[in-house]
Amino acid sequence: MIRPVLTYPDPILAKTAAEIETVTPEICQLAEDMLETMYHKEGLGLAAPQVGESCRLIVVDTTGPERREEPLVFVNPRIVETQGRVESSEGCLSVMNYRSKVQRAERVRLQALNLEGQPVEMEVDGMLAICLQHELDHLDGVLFIDKISRLKRSLYEQKLKKWLKKR
Repeated sequence: MIRPVLTYPDPILAKTAAEIETVTPEICQLAEDMLETMYHKEGLGLAAPQVGESCRLIVVDTTGPERREEPLVFVNPRIVETQGRVESSEGCLSVMNYRSKVQRAERVRLQALNLEGQPVEMEVDGMLAICLQHELDHLDGVLFIDKISRLKRSLYEQKLKKWLKKR
């Protein structure tokens, strides 16, 4: 099921998401819905708070938007190690019509559970590392626009007010 994606400044996006105690059929269904929503919206990643569920679940697939070949689902993910720094241009399904350069770790080590409740660990770099950091920020109530300068943020918020008035 394709779910509506919340957009800034929805207050749910600013909350820290709760740990998932047990991987239930409902969590598996949520992950399936999130993947379907992410693909429909042509995103590379999606966090549960973006679809209104305040729990620590993310989905990513950096093979898109043309191809969708490597869907990844992580329950209670956390980054346990980072290396290097890289700057990249980011956008977000929850931040309308805006992209900006953001500094991230170049390489990360992620620990999480899969949908079978089994531990997984991986070390990644490149686009996947950037995407994982972006989605984990959502679980902590942080948007990429929280990482840009105050001036850029203020300009974006002014544009957003104009867009919302036109609706």
